[in-house]
Amino acid sequence: MSLKEHFARVRARVDAAAARAGRSPADVQLLAVSKLQPSALVREAYEAGQRAFGENYAQELRDKAAELQLPGLQWHAIGGLQVNKAKYVAKVATAFHALDRAELADELDRRRAGLPPLDCYLEVNLAGEASKSGVTPGALPALLAHVQGLPHLRAVGLMALPPLEEDPEASRPWFRQLRALAAAHGLPGLSMGTTSDFEVAVEEGATVVRVGTALFGARPPRT
Repeated sequence: MSLKEHFARVRARVDAAAARAGRSPADVQLLAVSKLQPSALVREAYEAGQRAFGENYAQELRDKAAELQLPGLQWHAIGGLQVNKAKYVAKVATAFHALDRAELADELDRRRAGLPPLDCYLEVNLAGEASKSGVTPGALPALLAHVQGLPHLRAVGLMALPPLEEDPEASRPWFRQLRALAAAHGLPGLSMGTTSDFEVAVEEGATVVRVGTALFGARPPRT
């Protein structure tokens, strides 16, 4: 199966999940997670019609953005970010999906000056997992208020990674919780769902799904 066929198949699954939930497929963005994938593969996906790509590592994002300056291409930073690497994201990303602390927000805001506001999804650690970043639901209001006071950032939604389970249905309660939390704070965006559970995420209101291996296949090891 060609890369274009992989993308068409995943998009069809997204659209079908949206239809099951009575949603418009146009309301769900397919974000192709291209971390560790070669630039040539990103270009091939772009030529097949994909425009939004997600990168986990700030320096890889910087390098690919410099190499692939293609009309309409959007870069999303989706991984945890150190403050000293915020400059790489702030200069090239359309959106950041892992904002979890005020200090990082301040640095992104400072580095974003002179550009359109950076769309930000605040990361919430719903299950309180020590291995994952993100604010607790109780700490969300303070972080949201801080971000809303910064001129070069725009809080557009929430992001969460549920505990990893083999059954995609295990993610559903967490997605529902995130949706309720976003609604309670007036945030329209929900960045949730990966290769293992993106259809459930769409059924529960995801506006962005982050899919990598179902599109590109297994990713190369990080060197």
